[in-house]
Amino acid sequence: MKRLAASLAAIGIAFALSGCGLKPMYAGGGSGEVARGLAAVDVAAIPGRSGWLVRNALRDRLGAAGDATARYRLDVRLDDTLEGFALLSDDTIGRERRALRARYQLVDLADGTIVLDATAGSDAGIDVVSSEYATIAAEQTALENLARDVADRIVTQVALELRESGPGAP
Repeated sequence: MKRLAASLAAIGIAFALSGCGLKPMYAGGGSGEVARGLAAVDVAAIPGRSGWLVRNALRDRLGAAGDATARYRLDVRLDDTLEGFALLSDDTIGRERRALRARYQLVDLADGTIVLDATAGSDAGIDVVSSEYATIAAEQTALENLARDVADRIVTQVALELRESGPGAP
């Protein structure tokens, strides 16, 4: 009896969701409209170590559907900050915060119009320990994680924009 009730509930939810207008972002997989649009985005060079990390993460995520002729250019400016806080009793820093903020623009190469102008960011806390090597390693690991997170946020927003402005958009 419980299985029947659960099955009926699942069927009811499926019918309710089918009528609400939801459509899958990546319908069609790698050959879908959004995936092809993402593959047509060229990422401009971004200065600095954080820029190198973010650009590589973006290229990995955007090029997942294969190579395509560039239709868009993604311009990214980063602000990478590392600040200490949480002073200990001996006036040393006990914790740091690393923040990575990106301002990015998606430019249509056909006419130079800006399709998307947005920001993304993420931050991480880092414990400062007695080993300077361990603290530096933690700072670098935090930067690598932040670069991946910011790239994911950018790609998600670009995908949403391409889905809304694509040929199949209402």
